[in-house]
Amino acid sequence: MKQTFILLSALCAAVLVGCGGKGDSAQNGENGNNGGKQWKTMVVKRSDTEVSQLFPASIQGRQDIEIRPQVQGKIVSVNVSEGQEVKRGQALFVIDPVPFRAALAQASAQVRAAMARSATARLNYESRKRLFDQKVVSKHDLLLAYNSWLDAQAQVSLARASEASARNNLSYTVVRSPGNGVVGVLPFRQGALVGPEITQPLTTVSDNSEMYVYFSMDENQLLGLLRKYGSMAKAVSLMDSVGLMLSDGGMYVRQGKVSSISGVINKSTGSVSLRADFANPGRLLHSGATGNVVMKNKYNGVIVIPQSATVTLQDKLIVYRVVSGKAVSTAVSVAPYNDGRTYIVLSGLKPGDEIVADGAGLVQEGMAINK
Repeated sequence: MKQTFILLSALCAAVLVGCGGKGDSAQNGENGNNGGKQWKTMVVKRSDTEVSQLFPASIQGRQDIEIRPQVQGKIVSVNVSEGQEVKRGQALFVIDPVPFRAALAQASAQVRAAMARSATARLNYESRKRLFDQKVVSKHDLLLAYNSWLDAQAQVSLARASEASARNNLSYTVVRSPGNGVVGVLPFRQGALVGPEITQPLTTVSDNSEMYVYFSMDENQLLGLLRKYGSMAKAVSLMDSVGLMLSDGGMYVRQGKVSSISGVINKSTGSVSLRADFANPGRLLHSGATGNVVMKNKYNGVIVIPQSATVTLQDKLIVYRVVSGKAVSTAVSVAPYNDGRTYIVLSGLKPGDEIVADGAGLVQEGMAINK
């Protein structure tokens, strides 16, 4: 009997313990403690902040001029090397001038011959005029002499035009730089036969003293600019300087200025093109390079929250406020500019609100928030 009593007591104790454990678990589930998970929360407040945004960009020289020959001939001299800085008017190439000197000499001789014929025709006309005054020759003879003189004068003009053309052709044998810049690739060397019909230029002279950096922003970002400044003209004149991140991740030492905003939105991409100008005295930037324009936007007296505090539900950005220890979903609107880590809240929150600061995607409506 004593053993039976002990066994029954043990069974009752086990049942009581099991019942007590089940009751505690149910109570925890009803309170939404989520297995005791601790949530990071924050109380929002207003502050001043600056957001940097990157825009992929292409870099071009202020002017890239293709150098092409205007006359045909063999290159007898290449006076520059690739990458060399040149000045306006500096000789780059020399095309064999001998045939063009001969053509100029011939054209000059034709001018002299035409002038001699014109002088002879004038003398004949003046002689006929005197004879006509003496009624020795007819008016018809006088007009023939006069027309011959006019024709001779026209031949002088034609000869002089040919001479000017020959002189220009001779000057074109020295191919000069049309502006300051840096010489590009030199595909043609001494002895190569070139002419106006070649498809590839002799070289390209790039004016890299100032660089044009082109980048794009989407329609919403453009609208944000226009709302901030009022118009495109004011945006261009009042926007802060922008930075340039080079392809290796380093920042260019000089700041640039947005100088133009396209007035047309690309239908296929939904973006608008902008141009920023950067001085390039050290020639560090090269035409054809790529980088990122860094645009900073300052906001005063705004609420800033981490992006980890948000979750997107049905095209709405949601944060979870902590109200009486439980999660309450709240839709917020944010500024179009962000740095990939934070959002600037425009509406939906007010100073003093407490929100779940991290892991918002795991929170459910009404869940108890343990801190």
